[in-house]
Amino acid sequence: MVAAIIISVLGSLAFIAWMIFRAVREKSIKAHTVCYGIAVLTGIFTYGYFISLDFAWMLKVVVSIVIGVALIFAAAGIQQRSR
Repeated sequence: MVAAIIISVLGSLAFIAWMIFRAVREKSIKAHTVCYGIAVLTGIFTYGYFISLDFAWMLKVVVSIVIGVALIFAAAGIQQRSR
């Protein structure tokens, strides 16, 4: 549990530092840059959450995600063939 909190806090601090670094270098901060940063931060929090899970529960979650991804690709393939 402690590792999950540490990873989440460090990820948040890295995101804030990255945004400050971009602002100091006078690069424009566009909407897609902020969305990318939020997606990375969400990934870090998700990784921290997975670390805190028991292995059996984590396995169920990962299998569910893999099945969901497979179903999305299958639906995209069916939709592509129908055109």
